[in-house]
Amino acid sequence: MSEHAQRGRKIRLEHRLQFLKNLHWAICREQTPKGVCPLNIKGTPVYHRHIEQSAELILCFSEERIMMTETQGQRFTGKSDTGVAAITEDSELLKLGYAKRGFLPEADPLTAFPTGSRYAVLDEIGRDLPSRLYDTGFRAYARDIEIPGWQGLVTDENLPQLRLYYVRVGFLASAYVNQVGEEPAKVLPRNIAVPLVQAAKLLERPPILSYDGYALYNWKRFRKDQPIRLGNIDTLQNFVQMYDEHWFILVHVEIEAIAADILAAIASVKRKLVENDDADLSPELWRIEDAVQRQVGVLKRIPEHMDSSLYYKTFRPYIRFFENVTYEGVDQAPIQFRGETGAQSSIMPILVAFMKVPHQQSLLTDHLADMRKYMPLRHRQLIEEVEVMPDIRNPSYKEPYNAILDAMSAFRKVHYGWAEEYINRWTGDPRGTGGTPYIQWLKQMLLETEARRL
Repeated sequence: MSEHAQRGRKIRLEHRLQFLKNLHWAICREQTPKGVCPLNIKGTPVYHRHIEQSAELILCFSEERIMMTETQGQRFTGKSDTGVAAITEDSELLKLGYAKRGFLPEADPLTAFPTGSRYAVLDEIGRDLPSRLYDTGFRAYARDIEIPGWQGLVTDENLPQLRLYYVRVGFLASAYVNQVGEEPAKVLPRNIAVPLVQAAKLLERPPILSYDGYALYNWKRFRKDQPIRLGNIDTLQNFVQMYDEHWFILVHVEIEAIAADILAAIASVKRKLVENDDADLSPELWRIEDAVQRQVGVLKRIPEHMDSSLYYKTFRPYIRFFENVTYEGVDQAPIQFRGETGAQSSIMPILVAFMKVPHQQSLLTDHLADMRKYMPLRHRQLIEEVEVMPDIRNPSYKEPYNAILDAMSAFRKVHYGWAEEYINRWTGDPRGTGGTPYIQWLKQMLLETEARRL
């Protein structure tokens, strides 16, 4: 067996062992009917057989359940408690929300705070923000706003409200620092800084509006029974009154929705490799390629409702990085934060992780690593999980594997073209909203993606 094959086999065996550890962790977590381990996996029934230290598990994956007898569970765990729980809890990738929504929230974002909520004032502040920003006295107005601090810890129940709170306050902070027509502010006033830092800490992210607040949590559907797609979605918050900004955000929202097919396919690959080293992965690879090509088609629609002569000077300044900004009332020196950028989306990082596209160590790789801090915590964990999956770059998958790389390259080429058209032609500043030399690095990522072809 070649060294490459041995390494691949070792990785797959490690995944099998991790699968067994996940079962050990999952069993006996909560009371359910005897012998049943609830698992929300949809698919054709498959029978799994794993042997570890003479413990044999026969698992039946059905549409909604994994069946496991009490005896088998006891043989594996040494425990007699029949209470069991979803084994997917230990795998971020296998949580079904990703296969349904991609990196968008599992439920549509909250569009407004409940009537009578102490946070409802933020909805009015957010609604008025685009008009207020035309006033040269906006910063004086903003310094006098009374923003209610977030109360309590974050829970599954109040997470949608916390996200909306972060969107409203995050937009206000970026509007204050980067108001068009004014010099960038060097101090973020206490009444905005403290609530933003508090919310960001609960969300385990830096205290600045990033891609998640600008796009992932910033949309609604006109018709809930229709897809998350251009024509059926709108934004919740904007910096300017022009539809151009709506369109810019919503293009990204549809692209994120399409990513559900990518994540569903990668999850299927993981399940197949746990069960069978020689499983055919071609259907999953073609599904990924199809999804990325559809994302390319959506990205190409940017010019339909976005004027390149307006983008650079109207709403792009608001999503720029913070440079040496002091957060009043927060115990820290002046800081720098990266602004909102598509590099904070988890889609390309997950594809790079799955395809094992190598990036030569450079300032670019440091930049990409730093960008992860601005992603939601669960998305970071998902990328890390995919990074340790086996390398599926194999001559037997040459056609679909190369097709995915070609689709990724096509996406990067369109992105590069829009960066030239909407940004580079209008400025001599090589830095993007994230504070990086975007043109140079977009080209490098494109070349390294193409170089990975079989």
